[in-house]
Amino acid sequence: MIRSVVFASLLAMSFVVTAQTPAPAAAAPSAGDAAKGREKTQMCEGCHGIEGWRTAFPEVYRVPRLGGQHEAYLVSALKQYRAGERSHPSMRAIAGSLSDADIANLAAYYAAGTVRTASK
Repeated sequence: MIRSVVFASLLAMSFVVTAQTPAPAAAAPSAGDAAKGREKTQMCEGCHGIEGWRTAFPEVYRVPRLGGQHEAYLVSALKQYRAGERSHPSMRAIAGSLSDADIANLAAYYAAGTVRTASK
């Protein structure tokens, strides 16, 4: 009998918790304009548009591809470069020249996954 009461109580509590748990939020619509972002990619393509590109400044490393990255990540990274919270000198200079709208547009473009390189 006690087991039945405990089981019923646990079952009831699980329904209450489930009912109070908010549904997952839908992906937020893009704040940027991908078409306008495409117009600003010239400064990005020199490094990020070359498959397998490695740079030697300030140290040797593989340059990451931007196409298909999460939009929020790209916005955050560019704002961190612009604020000096990330230390890559070239990226700090480039991000420093971008407005919030430019950053949102570039992030929308690269997150859309429609990026093409010259070889395609």
